Amino acid sequence: MQLLRRDRLVLWIAQGFWVGRIPVAPGTFGSVLGIAWLLLLAWPGSLVLYLCGIVLSIPVSILTAGRAEKLLGKSDPGSVVIDEIIALPIAGLALVLKSPVQLISGAELLSHHALGLGMVFLLFRFFDVIKPWPVGVSQKLPGGWGITVDDLLAAVYVNVVMVVWLNVMR
Repeated sequence: MQLLRRDRLVLWIAQGFWVGRIPVAPGTFGSVLGIAWLLLLAWPGSLVLYLCGIVLSIPVSILTAGRAEKLLGKSDPGSVVIDEIIALPIAGLALVLKSPVQLISGAELLSHHALGLGMVFLLFRFFDVIKPWPVGVSQKLPGGWGITVDDLLAAVYVNVVMVVWLNVMR
């Protein structure tokens, strides 16, 4: 079946610019791309930009993941990794907040908070795989909602753990 140009674009985005086509552990590779998205959003050190990037990327994930599911003829296809990508900046929110109104820049994250970034990545993969309640249940939502919401909820779990860890480390 020949796909329309817009459908190829949707798949390209939903599959994380083809990262999701990697045959082994596409969700892990999508999460690596999610760390890059987190760093890109944090780079200028603007909380407003960071939050706008998060808010704008959620509907992109819901729409492209849902459409990709139909195009690929599979429920929650493993190659769709946009949900991991957009969830990582949410998972890293506790780490990047310097204060309620200020953000740690991407450069500072790389130079002084690499351990924290690594923890965010590993915790996200952990919660995305084990799917504690309500993460697993949320996958039953229709289309792109089920694909995206479970990762958003996994990101909330990461933040809870990171808040505890960051307060213990002070």
